[in-house]
Amino acid sequence: MDDLDAIDRRIIDALVANGRITVTDLAAKAGLSKTPCQNRMRRLEERGYIRGYTAITDPAKLGAGHIAFVQVTLSDTRSAALAAFNEAVRGVREIEECHMIAGGFDYLLKVRTRDIAGYRRVLGERISTLPHVTQTSTFVVMEAVKDRSR
Repeated sequence: MDDLDAIDRRIIDALVANGRITVTDLAAKAGLSKTPCQNRMRRLEERGYIRGYTAITDPAKLGAGHIAFVQVTLSDTRSAALAAFNEAVRGVREIEECHMIAGGFDYLLKVRTRDIAGYRRVLGERISTLPHVTQTSTFVVMEAVKDRSR
């Protein structure tokens, strides 16, 4: 991050706020002309600061409004077991996020489904059968107070 200046940060902030902003408008927000702005965007992309552009959807309208966080404990935390778990998690569409945790359990999952019945199926048929899972604990979201996509 040391090679980012204030202009780079303005470009990134503007793109996070609106990924569909025109280059002309982005350049104006950054205080640049169009070509230097495009060059900086390309450099930020090449260096991995900008990984891509995506649409922000409404999960509830798409049938995935129910959110649960799941603590997962594994029976084995050696490298091969972790790799097997990580690979299997990537294949479960309903798991939106997966984080390895330092603490009283091994992973924290963010799971989106249509409703609690859908979550129960995903937990029983997919999450509980992932490699080395010995215990899960579920926390159901009642309200999303802050979400980066809002």
